[in-house]
Amino acid sequence: MRVVRAEERYRGGDPSAGIESWHALSFGRFYDPDNLRFGAVLACNEERLAPGAGFGEHPHSHTEIVTWVAEGELTHRDSAGHATVVRAGDVQRLSAADGVRHVERNDAELPLVFVQMWLAPLEPGGEPGYEIVRGIADSTPYALPQAGAMLHVRRLREGERAAVPDAPFVYVHVVRGRVRLDGEELGPGDSARITDAEGLDVTGGPAEVLLWEMSGRL
Repeated sequence: MRVVRAEERYRGGDPSAGIESWHALSFGRFYDPDNLRFGAVLACNEERLAPGAGFGEHPHSHTEIVTWVAEGELTHRDSAGHATVVRAGDVQRLSAADGVRHVERNDAELPLVFVQMWLAPLEPGGEPGYEIVRGIADSTPYALPQAGAMLHVRRLREGERAAVPDAPFVYVHVVRGRVRLDGEELGPGDSARITDAEGLDVTGGPAEVLLWEMSGRL
């Protein structure tokens, strides 16, 4: 298991434009040949947007993009005609496939915090796809067969225990609160990358944790 602390992430964004970003893996100008991906996960970015700030229209291709809002509201528009507002508790998926363009903004009056995770598809190409699941329940898995992965959202009460999936690759990201995992204490923004996970659990809380269960491939 490799733990990456919140302060070890690459700090990006444009604070003068109201955008603060923290990247757990190589991203953009932050290149580290030893930190390119883990399993299917290509990126895990924490984004903080001030009211009125956002990312103008930009392209993506051959990427599964999953977004989790921690605070505030994210306005999404894309070239396939989707226009939605993503709120805390919603899971949004954008399959870029052969190519799609989208806009992400904070059009609300309060700050926005979201975690965006990019995963590599099993097969490149195809038609872009979009899905939003409103208010996903605790411990209800969200399947992403396009990437051979499944997202588990756990909201732990104080002292609660939750099993880590037994899988070739598991990526754990703490959104808020503190938990213990295999003897390590993890706090907000910390992540853990586990190979051949078996018989592990997370304990602690109150906390909100995202866990990616992935098939055996790099």
